[in-house]
Amino acid sequence: MTGTPMSESVYTKRERIARRARQMPGTALLSLAHNMDLNWLLEAYRLTRKDGATGVDGQSGADYGENLEENLRALEGRAKSGTYRAPNVRRTYIPKGDGKTTRPLGIPTFEDKVLQRAVVMLLEPVYEQDFYDLSYGFRPKRSAHDALRALDQTLFRMRGGWVLDVDIKDFFGSLSHSKLRDLLRRRVVDGVVTRLIGKWLHAGELEGGVVHYTDQGTPQGGVVSPLLANIYLHEALDAWWVREAQPRVRGRSHLIRYADDFVMVFDRKEEAERVLREMAEHLACFGLTLHPDKTRLVRFLPPDGKGGEPESFDFLGFTHYLGRTERGYWTPRRTTSRKRLSRALRATNQWMRGARHWPIANQARTLGLKLQGHMNYYGLRGNSRGINRFHHAVRRLWLKWLRRRSQRHRLDWEAFNRLLERYPLPPARLRRGWRATQHQLDLRPANP
Repeated sequence: MTGTPMSESVYTKRERIARRARQMPGTALLSLAHNMDLNWLLEAYRLTRKDGATGVDGQSGADYGENLEENLRALEGRAKSGTYRAPNVRRTYIPKGDGKTTRPLGIPTFEDKVLQRAVVMLLEPVYEQDFYDLSYGFRPKRSAHDALRALDQTLFRMRGGWVLDVDIKDFFGSLSHSKLRDLLRRRVVDGVVTRLIGKWLHAGELEGGVVHYTDQGTPQGGVVSPLLANIYLHEALDAWWVREAQPRVRGRSHLIRYADDFVMVFDRKEEAERVLREMAEHLACFGLTLHPDKTRLVRFLPPDGKGGEPESFDFLGFTHYLGRTERGYWTPRRTTSRKRLSRALRATNQWMRGARHWPIANQARTLGLKLQGHMNYYGLRGNSRGINRFHHAVRRLWLKWLRRRSQRHRLDWEAFNRLLERYPLPPARLRRGWRATQHQLDLRPANP
């Protein structure tokens, strides 16, 4: 959900739904859809991105907003009467981090996005009472930075450990529709809501003029998909960990999850190996499979003098590794992962290629926004190396494309630096944020 405040009436209704859910834990709620009136849909429209890609009908947010109240009243009537038909999802592909393979993305129509947002607004207050603190992805007032903070605090507190870096193979494409419906019925039995979710799950994906239907998976790109994924993984992973797995672990252990990306930290290697085996069996009951090549056990400990060396792992765009402090102690550190750095530079290079003939002032303004956006996420304390590498690479790319504007005038670094004085870019700077104190950082001396 966006951080923009909701209207008072919608906020009050959501608070009432949350209060009911807290008072009735483990009970299926019967009546939710009556809250979805015109004001509710107006709020859903306001929270829906207007400049996103269009669906199969080609209608934009601006087009839909021309007769907004009339459109929303008609949408409310169709949704509650059961006559709403979920349109096909337009399938497109976006590049993965390696720049060679792609990931499928489903683009709903704008009206479908609004209705999905309205249903998310109904379900979120219910499931926020059930979800555990260990999950951070696509939840109100939680972010990837919160998950990274939790991981840092865990590694500092446990003085390192054995890290299970887990990857679920094609999670969004493997999610079982029948299993998801069973999980939903445990908490929500409102016919309007469950019927709409069923329609979205069975909406075909349009690709190349052909519609594809499946009984599993939920398209990445749908507004409701992240919440459905959290509901699924809450039972498939989080509840299993809290109720069954963690109580039987000897020593300390922690799980940090962001959507389908998660890591587990253990004191003992043998406990991590046992949990990995049991987790694979448990997830199989939900139709999920661990990726055999991307799931691995990482030794996140200083050298032991017997051949054991510290290893690194990637989580939420950062490579986490052990480094030394100035006093010779080992401490957890992080830097922008190579995949994310390469992907960001490829995207920036592609943009510069298309914008190379723009006025330089316009280029500098847009490029500054891109740099600032990158630093807002990756500019965490301790990642000055990653930020400086990106900043330097972007300047080199800009120089390259400025040189290609004309064959008669060659721009050297001296002239480019003068240009930067006139059209400055944001400096490479870390954002203000949390950082553990030094005594929390130190694990143990490098040479005890």
